Amino acid sequence: MRVVPPPCRPRLPSLVVGLSLIALAAPLAPASANPQATPLSKTLTGDVANTTARQSSPFDILTDAHLAPLPRTAQEQTRIRAVTRPADQFDRTEPYEALPAGAATVRARTDDEAFSQHSANLSFEEELEFKLGNGLFKKIWVFSPASTLASDGLGPLYNSRACQRCHLKDGRGHVPDRPDYASTTMFLRVSVPGPVPEQMRTIADYIGTAPEPTYGGQMQDFSAPGIAPEYRLGVTYTEDTIALAGGEIATLQRPEYSANTLGYGPLHPDAMLSPRVAPSMIGLGLLEAIPAADILAGADEDDSNGDGISGRANLVWSVEHNRIMLGRFGYKAGQPTVHEQSAAAFSGDIGISTPLFPAHAGDCTTAQTSCRSAPHGGADIRETEIDQPNMDLVTFYSRNLGVPARRTPDDPAVLRGKAQFYGAGCTSCHTPKFVTNRLEAQPAQSFQLIWPYSDLLLHDMGDGLADNRPEARATGREWRTAPLWGLGLVQQVNPRAGFLHDGRARTLLEAILWHGGEAQSARDTVVGLAPEDRADLIRFLESL
Repeated sequence: MRVVPPPCRPRLPSLVVGLSLIALAAPLAPASANPQATPLSKTLTGDVANTTARQSSPFDILTDAHLAPLPRTAQEQTRIRAVTRPADQFDRTEPYEALPAGAATVRARTDDEAFSQHSANLSFEEELEFKLGNGLFKKIWVFSPASTLASDGLGPLYNSRACQRCHLKDGRGHVPDRPDYASTTMFLRVSVPGPVPEQMRTIADYIGTAPEPTYGGQMQDFSAPGIAPEYRLGVTYTEDTIALAGGEIATLQRPEYSANTLGYGPLHPDAMLSPRVAPSMIGLGLLEAIPAADILAGADEDDSNGDGISGRANLVWSVEHNRIMLGRFGYKAGQPTVHEQSAAAFSGDIGISTPLFPAHAGDCTTAQTSCRSAPHGGADIRETEIDQPNMDLVTFYSRNLGVPARRTPDDPAVLRGKAQFYGAGCTSCHTPKFVTNRLEAQPAQSFQLIWPYSDLLLHDMGDGLADNRPEARATGREWRTAPLWGLGLVQQVNPRAGFLHDGRARTLLEAILWHGGEAQSARDTVVGLAPEDRADLIRFLESL
């Protein structure tokens, strides 16, 4: 993928699986980690490293500050290790495998509402809270000034007028299909090299970046009347042909992106642009509830065991918690919590101020004077264009979009495909199972055996997927392992959706064939499979 700047230079019934399985919950003991893995403390310097060394484990620097987890007993830790052990038999399903979100799993609908259901284990009162959050997620924002004071403040520069307009039916977006597009579910992130922020200087390999001086942190293709939009996204493709074992042929689309019709002059000569398609929203609260120590236990930064897989944690600054935290959300794991991710999207995507990011002009820079001086919707008692009670509703909604049940997990072809998935080494990054923290304040996410098929770590995916734009510790070749739950329903929810960070892959096989770097061996194994084995693998992925 190349990004080219212009010539002058993004209900099943309520179940109790998670509770009846075992009394599950708190970080796995560090002893469960790969004994050869590189300690996280090796990435730290100065006082943070010294503090870490004085504490009981190198993981204490990344406690779950966003949660209030109850500790696990030694007996619980033993039982959790047993239930999350990788599969070693493929002639039958594993216990609870059909319920990827545990008791929160929802039924697998056959229409485009498959990703729009609330977690199955919400109370009646929580269902009401979810519906209120859904209303805000769908809300169409308007420009200021307006008579609808609760809905004004859009922009002045923006990518979408509503959360749901990017996350279509709570699913994935897609690439624009024509140059004169009237709405989009995709944008370009942009940054330039910059200094390492003072609060991140304890992270030895943190990569300093800064917003592009004129265009900010992302390119917005729509604007309020009288204000110029920043650009129009252009994309063209060339085709690559891949020969597969058994005489089959696959064709890949290699994208080239361009920022056209720039509204505020040329981009900085060192601008780094990266395309982003809106991802699916399901299961976010469960990913947020995984103990940080369990995620970090999978990291092997120096590939100490020699399997070709490293896995690195992205470490990011949390504005909400005023500390360094584990990044979990976004294609490069650049956000630590659902709330912070949501607030950042309101600011960058819609231009709506929040208590966490209170700038009424959103991503507008000081160079964009007309944007900075435009009317805004934060002059009433709320002070920001969406206030904290409404942000809490949006966050609750985003945490509780349910993961659909597996389809035919016991189908013989699906089981054979699962064996291929394991045999190819895919589970080295796509970790099948976790158990979430025990959370008294979040019962829907508490103590669940979940199957996201992701380690939530960063991996080098090779030149073919490189965007050459770093984000915190993530290099220009690294991406967070994408969760695979709901994968087989993505194009049912949005038939135009593709796969990977920029939607280039039209099929699951294409997505696999784009894997490189640490995943090259797994990709090559899939290329070499007999056609019927490769078809079984795809059947397995489609059942997730």
